[in-house]
Parts: sequence; C-alpha cells; structure tokens
Amino acid sequence: MKLLKNWRKIVHKAWSIRLLILAGILSGAEVALPFLHGVLPIRPGVFAALSGVTCAAAFVARLIAQSSIGDEE
Repeated sequence: MKLLKNWRKIVHKAWSIRLLILAGILSGAEVALPFLHGVLPIRPGVFAALSGVTCAAAFVARLIAQSSIGDEE
C-alpha cells in the first residue's frame, strides 16, 4: 500500500471523501438523537438510513474519475 503523491488534493476535492464525512456526521447525529428526544421530531433510524445511502454514494463516487483531481500517482 502506497500513499498517493496528491493525497492532500484528493482529501480536499474528492466527492467520495466529502460523502464519507457527511456519513460520519449523520452517524453521529443518530447517536445523539436519543439525547434530543422531544426536541427534534425525527424518527429513530432516519439518520442511520441517510448515512447508509451516503456511504453507498461515496462508494460510487470513488469509482468515478473526477477531472478536478487528475490521475497522478
């Protein structure tokens, strides 16, 4: 396993990274939801479902070439 030369550019511009960060935020919201019971009218499992969909989108985004990043190795 080898770190890519343009890893910083990938972290800042890749949609797969952005979607994985969003999935992490949604997972955290799912954990915090019981503490906000009664404050937010959101059913349990909504954030978990959104997180799963976001992870699936990140998987697809990882397979698609993004012209703004380039193909450096």
